[in-house]
Amino acid sequence: MASQVLVAANRGPLSYALAADGTLSARRGGGGLVSGLSAALAAQPEALWICAALSDADREAVRRGVSEPGVRILDIDPAVYDDAYNGIANSVLWFTHHHLYDVPREPVFDAAFRRRWESYAAYNQAFAEALAEEAAEGASVLVQDYHLALVPGALRELRPDLRIAHFTHTPWASREFLDMLPDDIRSRLVWGMLGADLVGFHTWAWAHTFMAGAHLDDERGIAEPKSPAGVDPAEARYVHKNPNSPVRHKRTNVGVFALGVDGDDLRALAHRPEVDDKLAALRAEVGDRKTIVRVDRTELSKNILRGLLAYRELLTAHPEWRGRVMHLASAYPSRQDLKVYRDYTASVRDLATEINAEFGTEDWQPVLLSVEDDFARSLAAYRMADVALINPVRDGMNLVAKEIPVVSEEGCALVLSTGAGAYEELRGDALTVNPYDVSATAAALHEALSMPPEERTARTKRLAAAATTLPPAAWFTAQLEALRG
Repeated sequence: MASQVLVAANRGPLSYALAADGTLSARRGGGGLVSGLSAALAAQPEALWICAALSDADREAVRRGVSEPGVRILDIDPAVYDDAYNGIANSVLWFTHHHLYDVPREPVFDAAFRRRWESYAAYNQAFAEALAEEAAEGASVLVQDYHLALVPGALRELRPDLRIAHFTHTPWASREFLDMLPDDIRSRLVWGMLGADLVGFHTWAWAHTFMAGAHLDDERGIAEPKSPAGVDPAEARYVHKNPNSPVRHKRTNVGVFALGVDGDDLRALAHRPEVDDKLAALRAEVGDRKTIVRVDRTELSKNILRGLLAYRELLTAHPEWRGRVMHLASAYPSRQDLKVYRDYTASVRDLATEINAEFGTEDWQPVLLSVEDDFARSLAAYRMADVALINPVRDGMNLVAKEIPVVSEEGCALVLSTGAGAYEELRGDALTVNPYDVSATAAALHEALSMPPEERTARTKRLAAAATTLPPAAWFTAQLEALRG
């Protein structure tokens, strides 16, 4: 049966486990995007989620014809998938959009890169063909993230009748970084995006960066931006000017949908018995000390090392906090199949160890570092946070900045960098810092720890209200309505 609403994402709402006896069992997929979209799609019974097989067990489920209602998993060749996911999406596009290159050494666009790019194109084409096959006439298709940037253009060629949206959960690269890509690759990337009727971002900063980067000169001819001053944001758009466009489509709307959190759902999760147990254990270690909490993947853009350096400078510049504060840092490993991430994770561990050796005493450990993916522990840390440290160098949104104020029991002061997508919404009640300025971050931590309780409580209430403005279901519905409208 053809579907009227389709979602395409690299990761799906479930994954499979293969037992020793060959039995397959399904379990809920991981990740914030999965959680948000799963909640949103619950109200769309006719929806279909198309995703990639991420494991041998997923591929075995596809080969056996095992499926769950509302989900189609694509069995893409593992070598093609690895090239597309690790070789391009995570090693090129992620680094480009987050401005992470060590420019004297990177990037290098050689024959090996071209081979991996063709795998990325094939991976996107597989999604486009599956969507074209499953979509009803005039259906709405919502494509998720940088992994699938070519899908809108490819799908437009196959099914010009469809309404197509693409949402990017990362920042969009500045013109300087976008222009690092080879000309033909950059054009394919931008044209892939402009195959959509609607291109969405978390913030207007990223939307305007996209529009500026896509507005190439006539010689490279991509598109003409149409977003005059004072225009309703919903009317920001591109009118394509290249008559030889590879997509049969002449206009792309650009919109902003700032994903928030579901406050009721998050609070319920944070008060489960297993979280209460984790909270009791943390309180036993922390005692009556104040807490500075951060929860991140060991992702290069999250700026964990500078956060630890700022904490060290706090203890140096303000020795009165020694023995009176603990830094609860959850930094669970990410993308450990890439060496640069393994090295970064090791550096986080090493720096935490150095700080503990320098300042620790028999009855006080300055940094309590967890490198386990333990959501229950993270929620427990949220509940006891006096200060939340969120200092990414560049982030699409950063939902942790929104989650901690919603869950914190006594109210928390938020130290937030200008590089977080959440900065636009939360800066009025946060202590904002330049993510590269360690001394300023240390000073903000001191200010946050010293904040009067009544001010901290008032700020937290306003932060929580802003954080819950557009929860996942409303976020998804807003895009669907904009697409259909």
